[in-house]
Amino acid sequence: MAGFCILLTRAGADVIRESMSWGYVTIGMSDAEPTGVVLAISNGNGSRRPVTVDNTHYLSVADSRPNCVWHRVPVEVNASWILTIAQQTMIDFEEFATRVSSGLRQPGHAAYYAITHVVDDRDRYPGFPVPEFAAWYVSRDGVRSVDIDVESERSGAALLEPHWPVGDLAGARVLLVGAGSIGGAAALALASAGVGTLDLLDPDRLRWHNLPRHVCGPKHVGRLKVEALRVDLGAVRPEIAIHAHERDVVADADEVRQLLTRVDLVLCATDGVSSRRVVSHLARRADRPAVLACVLADGAYGDILRLWPWPHHGCLMCRTEALTDSGGMLPDLETATGYGGADNPMTAVGIDLHLVGQFAAKIAVATLLHSRGHHDQWTAGEHAVIALRPRPGWAAPYDLRRAGEVAWRHAPTPRTGCPTCGGVDRPES
Repeated sequence: MAGFCILLTRAGADVIRESMSWGYVTIGMSDAEPTGVVLAISNGNGSRRPVTVDNTHYLSVADSRPNCVWHRVPVEVNASWILTIAQQTMIDFEEFATRVSSGLRQPGHAAYYAITHVVDDRDRYPGFPVPEFAAWYVSRDGVRSVDIDVESERSGAALLEPHWPVGDLAGARVLLVGAGSIGGAAALALASAGVGTLDLLDPDRLRWHNLPRHVCGPKHVGRLKVEALRVDLGAVRPEIAIHAHERDVVADADEVRQLLTRVDLVLCATDGVSSRRVVSHLARRADRPAVLACVLADGAYGDILRLWPWPHHGCLMCRTEALTDSGGMLPDLETATGYGGADNPMTAVGIDLHLVGQFAAKIAVATLLHSRGHHDQWTAGEHAVIALRPRPGWAAPYDLRRAGEVAWRHAPTPRTGCPTCGGVDRPES
C-alpha cells in the first residue's frame, strides 16, 4: 500500500482527542486514488460517531470501509513512525504490540490501518518534532508507516504565519474594478496573499469567448463575472469576505465614490480609457492609492501604474502627458467596445493576462504592506512595463526586446491646473 494517505479533518482529530484510549475508525476510500478520509470514529467498542467532511470533497461519497483503528500511545511510537519513513523500514508486530496497550488487533489474514495519537511528552526529543498523529499499515509481515495529513486548526493565509504579515493583510480591504481575465487572476492572487476583504466591481457576464483566458470555468457562463469569482474564491478561501457589485465604474461613479471611503486601495483591471481615468480621479479624491493594470498593443506589453494620492505624484493624465512630452511612446489603450467579436478580438493569451493580474496584485499587496511599515515591500518605481510579446522599434518605456523583461519608471509631478491633482493637500509619506 505504498503511497496511501489518510486524511484526518479537524473534526476527526477532536473526536480522538476527546475519547479515551482506543476505538474504531471508518475510512472513505476510492479505488481510483490511494487516499482515504476519516468518516467516523468510535470510543472503544461504542457506536461510531460521524465526522463532518466537506460535501464538495471528492471522498465525501466514497465507499466506507471499517478497516482502521486508533490508539492512544506513548511518544516513542510516533517517534518511530518518523524513523521508519526516513529509513524505509518497518516495525515487527510484536514490538509494536508492546507499546500499544488497548484495542490492538492481531492482523491475521486481514491487514488493517491504525492511527496512533500522542498526548504528552512530544517535546521529549529536542530538535526532533514528534507528530501528534501517525498512521500505520498493520500486517502479518510487520507494521509500516503510512502517510497521514491532519487538517490544521488554522486555515487559509493564517498558515503562513509567522513568515508573512498575515494580520496586516487580514485587516485590509481592496476594491477590484474589472473582473475579467486580468481582474480574475488579480483576485485570486490578492486572496492567496491574505487580503481580508475584497470588493469586486464589474457589470459584465462571463461569456463563452472569455473561457480560454478567464480563471472561472464553463459552469459559470452567463453568470455575472463578479458572482462567478465570488463563488470560486469563497470555495477556496472561505476566510475572506467577498462582496460582488454589479456596477460600472463610469456610469455608477457616485456609488463607487462612496465605496472608496471603505477600502484601503483600489486595483483597476480594465483596459478602457474612461474607466481608468475615472478610477484615477476617484481614488485621488478619496485619498486612496490605486494600481492600474492592463495589456497594450494587442497583448505585446503589460502596463501597471501605481498612483499615490501624494502632492508630488501626478495622476494618470499627468503621467500620460509627461510620457508624451519626454518623447516616449504611448500605445492606444483598448477601446471600450468589448472583446470577442470579429471586429475587436482579444489577442492576448491567458498566461500573459494572468501574469499581469498577478503582478498588479503583488504591487497592490506591496503598497498595503509598505503603508503598514513593511519596508521590504518598497518597489523599484511607480510604472512597470512587462514585455509579453515585445515588438521592435517601439519607444521607451515600451522598447523592451525580450519576453519577461520589466522596465520601471518613477512618477512625474502633477501638471499645472490638473483637475484631478489640484486641491489635494496631503503630506507625502
